[in-house]
Amino acid sequence: MSVAKNFQAIKAELDSFASEIILVAVTKNHGVELMREAIDAGATDIGENRVQEAAEKFQTLDRKVIRHLIGHLQTNKVKAAVKLFDVIQSVDSEHLAAALDKAAKSIDKVQDILIQVNAAREPQKSGVMLEDLDALINFVDAAKNLRLRGLMMIAPNFPDARECRPLFRQMRKLFDELKTSRENFDFLSMGMTHDYKIAVEEGANVVRIGTAIFGERLYT
Repeated sequence: MSVAKNFQAIKAELDSFASEIILVAVTKNHGVELMREAIDAGATDIGENRVQEAAEKFQTLDRKVIRHLIGHLQTNKVKAAVKLFDVIQSVDSEHLAAALDKAAKSIDKVQDILIQVNAAREPQKSGVMLEDLDALINFVDAAKNLRLRGLMMIAPNFPDARECRPLFRQMRKLFDELKTSRENFDFLSMGMTHDYKIAVEEGANVVRIGTAIFGERLYT
């Protein structure tokens, strides 16, 4: 199947769950032509993992799209990230939030962010631990040039995606509790190619899908 057909099939599947689910087409290690094909097929949101790769591709993309940074962000790439991305999904520390706030202020921008939560407590993954989440939220709330739009999680890559269900359910409960007292807190980003069906069943309204749309990534 082509990229366009892959995208449209997944979008139709998501729409059968709920029409408001945002499908972020993850284009890491895929070229601009495939990005354009997905956008022309209806993709409104593109996800990139690395700032430098995104900068090179966005220069020639010539398509209007909402740009998400979904990968780990180093502080030395913060200035470039704020200029490039509409949403930064991977904020996981006060140190990073402070750098983003400063960079956004320097260009008179209010940067939309999600806080990445390491709900599974995986040491090899980024994300704030649950016991530290409240402190990070309070820090972001005090930052004048950041706007907290929701939460993001990367689930463990279990052989059986159904094992992710309790973590997704936990995240949805947390999201709902926070949403009751917050404005513009709209996005719960969880679910990728191997587990997005379980994620949306448990309440995700943003999914990040690459392989199922574009095929296996090409590493050089």
